[in-house]
Amino acid sequence: MVRHPRHVAIIMDGNGRWARARGLPRSMGHRRGVEAVRSAVRAAGELGIQYLTLFAFSSENWRRPKDEVDELLGLLKHFIRRDLADLHKEGVRVRVIGARDDLTPDIRGLLEEAENLTRDNDRQTLVIAFNYGARDEVARAVRRIAEKFAAGEVTLDALTADYLGEHMDTAGIPDPDLIIRTSGELRLSNFLLWQAAYSEFVFLPCLWPDFDRQAFEGALAEYASRDRRFGGLSREIAS
Repeated sequence: MVRHPRHVAIIMDGNGRWARARGLPRSMGHRRGVEAVRSAVRAAGELGIQYLTLFAFSSENWRRPKDEVDELLGLLKHFIRRDLADLHKEGVRVRVIGARDDLTPDIRGLLEEAENLTRDNDRQTLVIAFNYGARDEVARAVRRIAEKFAAGEVTLDALTADYLGEHMDTAGIPDPDLIIRTSGELRLSNFLLWQAAYSEFVFLPCLWPDFDRQAFEGALAEYASRDRRFGGLSREIAS
């Protein structure tokens, strides 16, 4: 029996390179990337993966040219408006992680609508990392705890790793068992730094628009071959 992870997180990389290799504008790569998102969400549900986290838009992506940022935001809006009803019908809960205070009202409202509509669904959880940066997430969590400490609501003895985890954007979501990155890059790029402490990593050479069911299953097979020890002994030695 294949051992599937409970939570898979994906760094979706390579849209621009996919387009450039075909002499197409970067916007076409992003649009094809959305189709790969739909395929990944569908495959995760069929494979019984309970949590799927997608790195949709980082806090550093705002530095890109305005027309590209506008394209990415437009695709996010289109994805939610087109796919939200289907996700809800299929019992998928949508969670959004990332900073929201500086988002425009239309984007913020759209994200909140997706969360509120699907709040009670429990078949699968789709986590969208939007305007997300892991260091910023940790800083915001520490700030919330500091405010509680200043108000006398928490003592120093209570400031444990678990307590910090409860103030992260991902509170209530299990840490990712597997993190996949496409495009051949071998780095986390400020993604889930806290949560990835014991994650397995699979780096795929394919660009994100080419990520399909076969690539997904290949990454899962690689994960199944790993011996996750969490600081302990391997299964062979322990037995």
